[in-house]
Amino acid sequence: MKILVMDDEELAIKRLVRLLDELKYDYEVANNKEQFDSLDKENSFDIYILDINMPEITGLQLAQDIFATNNEAFVIFQTAYEEHALKAFEIGAIDYLLKPFTKEELQKSINRAISYKKEEKGVKFLTKNGDEAYLIKPEEIIYIQADLNEVIFRTKDGFSYYAKKISDMENLLKSSNFFRVHRSYIINLDYVKSMKTQEQSKIEFFFTNIKDSITSSKDGAKKFREFIEK
Repeated sequence: MKILVMDDEELAIKRLVRLLDELKYDYEVANNKEQFDSLDKENSFDIYILDINMPEITGLQLAQDIFATNNEAFVIFQTAYEEHALKAFEIGAIDYLLKPFTKEELQKSINRAISYKKEEKGVKFLTKNGDEAYLIKPEEIIYIQADLNEVIFRTKDGFSYYAKKISDMENLLKSSNFFRVHRSYIINLDYVKSMKTQEQSKIEFFFTNIKDSITSSKDGAKKFREFIEK
C-alpha cells in the first residue's frame, strides 16, 4: 500500500513519518497543495492521510478533489478536533484519527483500508518474501514460476512467494489473460513485448518493465500458436 501524507504542521508530520517507518509502509509527504499535486500526479497512491485543518486547503476539500478523480482511493483524516468527524465520514473517509494517536491506532486504520481493498476491489494474493508481505493483484503479475509446492510471482518490483501449486494458479487465472507456456511457467500476455523462435520451435518471450525472458516448452509453444491462431 502506497500512502500520501499531507499536513502543514512539521511536528505532526515528523511523528506520523516515524510511525509509518516503524510500520514499514511506503509513503510520500506533502507540506502544501503544490507538493501534493506534484506527488499525486507522478505516483499512484492507495491511501491518503490528511490533516483536516490546513490554511491553504482543508483536508475535507482535498478529499473531495481526490474522490472526484480516483474512486479507488482511501482517505484517513487526522486532526486534533472531533468536530469534523461526521463530515469526514459523509465525504467518504475510511477512518478518522484523533491526535495524538498511537501506532496501533494508525495500523488499525490502514488495515481497514487494506481489508476494504481486498474485499471490494477484486482478487488479490497475499505473498511473502522473507519478512515482507505483499497484496498483489493479478494484473500486476508478469509471470509465475513453479517452485516445489509454491509459486514465485514476478512483478515489475521483484519476486515474492505464494503458497499454491502452479496447476492451482492456472485454474485460478484461467479467465484472465494468462497462458501456461511451460510446466514451470505461466505468463501474463498483457506484458509480452516480443517473441523469438528458438530450437525445436520453442518460443522465447520478452516482457515490458523487466529484462527477464521465459522460454516455452515445445508443447507449450505448440499450444500457444494454436491459441493465438483461433
